[in-house]
Amino acid sequence: MKRAMTTPEFSHYPNDWHLSPILDTGDFVFLSGITGTHPDLSVAADPEAQFRDTFGFLGANLEVAGLTFDHIVEMTTYHVRLREHLDAFIKVKDEFISEPYPAGTAIGVTELITEATLVEIRVIAKRM
Repeated sequence: MKRAMTTPEFSHYPNDWHLSPILDTGDFVFLSGITGTHPDLSVAADPEAQFRDTFGFLGANLEVAGLTFDHIVEMTTYHVRLREHLDAFIKVKDEFISEPYPAGTAIGVTELITEATLVEIRVIAKRM
């Protein structure tokens, strides 16, 4: 059984993008890519602030599914200017993600949803 979910701020995604922001399959929950981009398309100019916003939105999506950061088993991150911001990203990530760390991959890309968006995070979480 699959169940699609979303946060109120992103309830337009299924209609506009034909994607489920959160897809609950029972044991596993899949979250579509999440950025620090606000619903009005504004983005924090400071990279660390933007990364914190991204993890804040990620946490809100996990909460809708009844989960926390501790439930994440895989994290794939997409970065504009990966090498330039990686240390700052890791610093912020470690404020939210603790041991045992999820499996992960960081991928450098040329662009994301807005010109100012620096990172997008996609996760798979598992109910314990």
